[in-house]
Amino acid sequence: MERSSHKKSKKLWIKIPLIVILVVLLGVGIYAYSIYNNAKQTVNGEMHKKVESIDHELTKKKVKATKPLNILLLGVDERANDVGRSDALMVLSLDPKYDKMQLVSIPRDTRTLIVGKGYADKINHAYAFGGADMSVATVENFLDIEMDYYVRMNMEGLEALIDQLGTITVNNDVAWQYHEYNFTKGRIELDGEKAMRFVRMRKKDPDGGFGRTERQRQVIQGIIDKGASIASISKINGLIDILGDNMTTNLDFDEMKKLLSGYKGTRKNVVSYMMSGSGTKIDGIYYLQVPDSEVEKVHEMIVGVKS
Repeated sequence: MERSSHKKSKKLWIKIPLIVILVVLLGVGIYAYSIYNNAKQTVNGEMHKKVESIDHELTKKKVKATKPLNILLLGVDERANDVGRSDALMVLSLDPKYDKMQLVSIPRDTRTLIVGKGYADKINHAYAFGGADMSVATVENFLDIEMDYYVRMNMEGLEALIDQLGTITVNNDVAWQYHEYNFTKGRIELDGEKAMRFVRMRKKDPDGGFGRTERQRQVIQGIIDKGASIASISKINGLIDILGDNMTTNLDFDEMKKLLSGYKGTRKNVVSYMMSGSGTKIDGIYYLQVPDSEVEKVHEMIVGVKS
């Protein structure tokens, strides 16, 4: 009888850890599924918005075949009761064959034909006139390229996004101070609020708007780098909620998954470029005139990614 009791006790001590492990695994599995489900519902239900200027069926074929892609990134300064303008415009090109990512910044004051309006204006006005659809069409016409996706992010939401990530790292070229914020030269860590000060400063930058555009690019790059390395699942739901409130894209959930798997290697080789031109005033309004040679150079850079 004593031996039997001892055997039962021994079996019990084996079973208890196994039961605990199973319960934990089940809990983690349910939590992981809830995150997956939340992400899918948020992307497809809140963030996903198609635009007429992009051939979505053609894009789906490209993604399925893991072909190079162009994505227009729109950082929009959009506040309550305000249509907003695209404060940052960047073309992100992904080349999975050569594991290459290219980020080209277009200054917001660039003067070009606004597709759908029929006259030249600042390129960032395209968003104010016709949202992401007109912005995509205008950038395609300006650079003579084909866009596959767009991602519109409200700049106000960047602060919450960065805080959820923790901090991001950027390389600061100009030392300056704003109230309690001290921006030293070199690599610096930014939380959400400090990042907003970082991207919005212009007056203390000798490069003016060009410097601002470069800092915006660095913040976007910092978010991409940090977001790709997030390991804590506890942060993922928070990121999803923030993106759901502040981002729209024509990417659906399945396409996002394919990008994460088929194009993840493109982060191995990142090339950045900012378009240049000369400032001028027309009827008292400041514009950036980008010469044809610069437009052709950037066209070749983007098309060349596919070669």
